[in-house]
This record gives sequence, structure tokens and C-alpha cells, in this order.
Amino acid sequence: MEKTCFENRELSWLRFNERVLEEAEDERVPLCERLSFLSIFQSNLDEFFMVRIGSLHDQMLLDKEARENKTLMTPGEQIDAAMERIRQLCHRRDRAYAALLERLGEQGISIVNFRSISQESEHYLAEMFRREFLPLLSTYIVGKKQTFPFLKNKEIYAVAVLNTKTEKRKIGIVPCGDGVFPRLIAVPDRAGCFLLAEELILHYLPLLFPEYRVVSKTLARITRNADIDADSIYDEDLNYRDHMVEVIRLRQKLCPVRLELSRQIDADIISRLCTQLKLGIDRVFEYDTPLDVSFLFGIQDHLRSHAELFYAPRHPQASPDLDVHRPILDQVTEKDVLLHYPYQSIQPFLRMLSEAAHDPSVTSIKMTLYRLARNSKVVEALVEAAENGKQVDVLVELKARFDEENNIEWSRRLERAGCHVIYGVDKLKVHSKLCLITRRTEAGIQYITQIGTGNYNEKTSRLYTDLSYITARREIGEEAATVFHALTLGETVDHMSHLLVAPHCLQDKLIDMINGEILRARSGQGGHIRVKLNSLTDKTLMDKLIEASQAGVKIDMIVRGICCLRGGVEGYTDNIHVISVVGRFLEHSRIYMFGDGDDTRCYIASADWMTRNTLRRVEVATPILDEGVKIRIAEIFNVIWNDNVQARDQQPDGSYIRRFPGSSKPLSSQIWLYDDAYRRAVSQM
Repeated sequence: MEKTCFENRELSWLRFNERVLEEAEDERVPLCERLSFLSIFQSNLDEFFMVRIGSLHDQMLLDKEARENKTLMTPGEQIDAAMERIRQLCHRRDRAYAALLERLGEQGISIVNFRSISQESEHYLAEMFRREFLPLLSTYIVGKKQTFPFLKNKEIYAVAVLNTKTEKRKIGIVPCGDGVFPRLIAVPDRAGCFLLAEELILHYLPLLFPEYRVVSKTLARITRNADIDADSIYDEDLNYRDHMVEVIRLRQKLCPVRLELSRQIDADIISRLCTQLKLGIDRVFEYDTPLDVSFLFGIQDHLRSHAELFYAPRHPQASPDLDVHRPILDQVTEKDVLLHYPYQSIQPFLRMLSEAAHDPSVTSIKMTLYRLARNSKVVEALVEAAENGKQVDVLVELKARFDEENNIEWSRRLERAGCHVIYGVDKLKVHSKLCLITRRTEAGIQYITQIGTGNYNEKTSRLYTDLSYITARREIGEEAATVFHALTLGETVDHMSHLLVAPHCLQDKLIDMINGEILRARSGQGGHIRVKLNSLTDKTLMDKLIEASQAGVKIDMIVRGICCLRGGVEGYTDNIHVISVVGRFLEHSRIYMFGDGDDTRCYIASADWMTRNTLRRVEVATPILDEGVKIRIAEIFNVIWNDNVQARDQQPDGSYIRRFPGSSKPLSSQIWLYDDAYRRAVSQM
């Protein structure tokens, strides 16, 4: 019975991506934003295959009978269940795409094929193809004497079945030029009418294989495993940065885990493709939707003049707790400050870094960097600080998946400027968001510490909801200094009095606090736990939450993505209520609150409640020691908790039902929090 409290991680993630797809289907969402959600659904699914299916594939090779610890499914069972669910979701995605095309047609935009264009247009496109495409295209023929070409991850290929008078059933393959050609080809004499570049190439395949007869054709796209363990293949003869360059190169050649086709072709041809790719037939997907829908962002560009098709513009506001006319460093020494992105601007933090780079009293700046913006103001400030003679220690996490190349380049620039760059701890990712500024003042050494829930990334600070806590409290600064000292030595801390620091003193401290609420409930004093996370998969913590629920502790959880614990299961999780909010902004902040009222212990953190975060990463959670900030975080949680527009309630079977206002007044938490940020900013003018 108890295992019914748990949801498989992969299936829970697919439920999350279904919630993203719901936004693409929702008529209340502006049309061009629905295009974005459809594209996000696809990119999410790509990453799911590259990372999660890739990981399960590797697990099958190691031990196909191994069972995960929540639903006891083997890797093969998880893959089979995921494949079935993915096919259902992709059929639904195809319907959503078709509906969106109809709506785009109402706006004068259409995506067409050759069956619906005039002979004059086809003549023009044929000439353009010969002039601009044909010289740049490569062709491969697969036969007895020709080897199968390497197909790049997520690129589109035109595939033809070829015959001659003497030879039959050869396969022709043409790369469709990822990035070489514009995806959207304007159809002449029809304003707003477009043809996809790969469809143009597919149509004119006979020109690329003049000695053959094209008997059938399709577009194909493969997805490759990207789940490569950087530490397990570490080459001690390389420095770590060069090693990560090699990891990126190897990832591009890992085995395929999915083959997508745009049209039906003969089963024997599909079988031959699967044999060449070493791919099971169950990993082949045929779609009515284009294989890559990122071109939808280009469609949005053609509709920018139609403001009603987009979300209303919103801009991060100034914090009412900071005076723009005074140095930020001086103000945060007087009081703790909380910034709430994207509702409030990241600029005060960037200003603080810049001030520190020039302040004569600042002796050092230490930071952990995980994902950065392309033109990072954070790096600029750190470079300035180093060039001004400050000691700048920067931990750059090169294992930030899919951001490795970006981080490698930033690490080189930081080193050239004179920063001391370190690359983390052996076998652990450093995922913490921690910054420590040290000043020498007349009163002695002063620490200014910033601890956040999100990356130091100006772009995502406008798209993700995150919290940033800045404090000059000595007890926090001293422990942050201890964390940095350990990281510099390639080590981790074993004990902290205030901060919760994974991998050694986060999970156990959370268990202690849950136990505290269990004792309160059993003594008749209630017991209340409120948590906001991206994901919940840690079995140890979930078992403890089940125990707390059975003891009568009220547990309210806002979990945006994966949630492997089912609330509302009679006898086990009756007192656990889980909601998910998916909307305009990606809910990214992590909040832990234990207790109520003045006794509440409140933390913000970089860590989700996933085993990888609690036991296999360096993560930092900070207590909120300022009462005003603590009250503000509780207010933020309560607004999100009461959302009845973007929130979905989890059901005991693990499914989600969208809340609708009904007789209640509609409350979209993200709109409310932005309106509140505007109100607060105006009140300080």
C-alpha cells in the first residue's frame, strides 16, 4: 500500500511537461505566448530523452534488473512506461500545433507545403533552390559499399529511398543545413506565407540524386544520449578545463536514443535505419508536427506589432528597501535586504558587486558561478575587482549541463584578469548561489553575504522567479567564509550552526526540523511545514514527510516540476497537499518554512529536495534572520499557495487538476506579485 504514495520520477516529469503543453492549448494565453509554450514543450522533451532516457539506457546496460527506490520499476519498465506516455503527449501536441496554425491563419500567417502553392510560386522556389540551396547541400548514399554517415544530435535530415534500373532500396541522406539556411522561406506573392527550409529540400531531393528515382522520402531527426559522467572518465593528464572540453566532444557522439520522422516510409527502411543507429523500433516516432518547432519564435517576430498577441510588458521594479541615491554596500550593512526576481530588478546586486570592485575597504570577493548570461555583468564586475587589486576567488562549475562551453570561456577570461578560479569538488557539483564580500573597516572585518535561489544570470532573472538575500550578519558571513575555504581546498564542510550546507549538513538538518514539527503535532501544538521547490525526489525526506503527515503535521508544498510524493493518500499522506504553478515565469525559488507565527524557521536555498541536491552537490540554504524579510517570504508563499489561475492541485493518483476561480475572485500569483512590485516601487518615490 505504501508504494502508492510514490510516483515514478520520469512519469512525474512527463506530468510536468503536460502542464507546459496545457499552456500552449489554453485559449486564455495570448497566441504568441502559446507558440512559446509549444516550443518549450518540445525542448523539454528533447532534454528528457538526452538526459533521463539516456541515463535509463545506461542503467539497463549495467543492471537491467535494478529497481528504483520509490515505485520499484526497472530501467526497462520505466522506459516502456515513458514511451507510452510520450506518444500520447505527442499526439496531443500535434493537435495543439494544428489548432495554433488555424489561429495564426486568422492573423495572416500560414505555414504551407507544396500542395497548396501556385505553379508560379513553385517555379520561383525551384530557381531559388538551384541558386541558393543546391551548391551548399551534401548528399550521402548508404549501400553495400557506402558507410552510414554520422547524424548529429537534433539536426534535421532529408531521407530518400532510392532506386535505379539495377539497384533498389538504397538510402539517400541529405543534411538540411542546421543554421546554414533560414528556416522560414517566404512564398512569393503571398504575404505572411512560409515554407520550412527542410520541406523545400525534401521536395527537391530528385535534383540531389539525379541518377536515382526517389520512391519515398521523409525528414528525420535523431536525439543522442547526453548523460555522460564527467568524473568517471577524468583523464589526469589533462587539466580539468581541457577535460571538460573533451567531455563536450564525446557527448556529441553518444548513442542515439530516439528517431523522429515527419512521414511514414516503408517498414524495412525504418528497420535499416534503426539497425544502423543501433536503436530499437520502439524509439521511432512519427509526427504531424515539424520535427523542430523553434521556428515559431521567428513567427512571433512577424507579429510583434500586435501587442494583444503577447503578454503585457512587465519590467523588474526597484526594491522599496533600497535608496537608489546611496551606495548599496552601506545600506546592506544597516539592514537585511531581500530581492525577488523578476518582480524586482537584479540591478542592486550588480551595483553592489561593482561598488565592491572599486571600494578601497573591500579586500576580497568570493563567488560560486553555475550559469551565466552571455554578456555577464557579474563577470565584468569580478574582472574589474581583480584588476583593481582585490582578491577574487571564483568557483566556476564546469559541469553545469549544456552550459559547459559558456563556463569554460568565462573561466578563461576570469583567469586572464587575475582572478583565482577553481573548478569545484571531486565527484560533486557546486550548485550553491553564494557571494561573500569582505571589507576591512575601522570596526574590524565586515562580511556582506548574498545567498540566492537562482543563478547570477541577468537574462533568467527576468524570466525565473528567484529570491536573493543580502545580509551583513557576522554569523552568516563567517560560515560563508568557512564554505569558501573548504571549496578552495577541494573539500566540503561537515558542520554548520546556521547555514544548511550539502552534502553533509542539509538533509539531516531538514530531518531534524521535520521531527520538530512531528513533536509539536503529537503534543497538540499543531505542526506546519511549508515548502516551495522545483522538484521532490529524495526518498529519505519523503519517508519523513509521510511520517509527519501521519502524526498530524499539516504540509503545504508548491512543487513546480517533478513530485514523487502523492498527497492525499488515505492513511499515509492525508495531511499533505501539493500544488504546481506553471505560467508566464518559471517558478524557481526554493523556500523551506517550519512552524507558524513568531516561531517559524524560514530558509531560502539553492537546493531542491532531490537526492542529487541533498547528497551529491554542494548546496547552501540560509536562515532568514530578519523578521521583516521572514514575513515577506511568508506573504510570497501564501500568494502563490492561493493562486487559482495558474495553479494545479495534485490528486492522490499523482495527476493534476487545474484550479479555476469558480465563484472566487481570480488570483494569478505572478500577476499579483508584479502588480505588488509596482505598487511598492511607486510608494517609495
